[in-house]
Amino acid sequence: MTGVRNFRDVGGLPTADGRRVRPGVLFRSGHLAHATDDDTAFLAGLGLHTVFDFRNGDDIALEGPDAALPGTRNLNLPLSDPAEGAGFWHIVRDGDVPALREILGDGKGAARMSGAYRKLILERTDEHRRMLALLTEPQDPAVPALLHCAAGKDRAGTSVAIILLALGVRRSAIEADYLESNARHRRYKVVRGDGSTGAAIDPEVRDLLSPLFEARVEYLRTAFDTIEERWGSVDRYLEEGLGLTAERRERLKERLLTD
Repeated sequence: MTGVRNFRDVGGLPTADGRRVRPGVLFRSGHLAHATDDDTAFLAGLGLHTVFDFRNGDDIALEGPDAALPGTRNLNLPLSDPAEGAGFWHIVRDGDVPALREILGDGKGAARMSGAYRKLILERTDEHRRMLALLTEPQDPAVPALLHCAAGKDRAGTSVAIILLALGVRRSAIEADYLESNARHRRYKVVRGDGSTGAAIDPEVRDLLSPLFEARVEYLRTAFDTIEERWGSVDRYLEEGLGLTAERRERLKERLLTD
């Protein structure tokens, strides 16, 4: 696709018990706001039941609403607060080098990202609980499903990882899928306030911004570590934190796994 970044089928990832994620039932991507007619036709052909849009209102105002897909439900389930960090992202977009050094230099950018992943686990249990409930509905499950945020890396990446943990996918495979977001053709296009993109961005600015726009395995591992610290195990997190009962978990596996 040309107007949708970071799209991929999660099918094929291996589980610890020797099964694999079924192709054609779970997809991830960046936002669909710039989908071309050909992109929309391709997505419509996937037979999607639900598109989970994890962007907040500011994201949607900036990029636009998702392109409409016939017969598909679009569910906006924001995983970040527009008010949180509004000034920070303004500086990221429009700030000069000294301002960016102040907020991102000396490891501050990477620390901010790790903190964001921790918050996605600790503060967004209601949203992730609803996502899993919809995927395991007995009569009208929300599959096939496409999960996306703006870049398809952080909010969507964490949500996909949660589903994959529930399916018993090997953690190494979850991390490998997450890191695919770093491929050049998948990367989110950073546009500065002066209109500069890609190689046209000042090299120092590009280095300062890189922690925000790269998928780094330590970010995802922060999410995994937070689960262990708060709940003691993935199983307890899924059941007590997200309401994924044993019955619903088996239903999820039946729908999303293949032998």
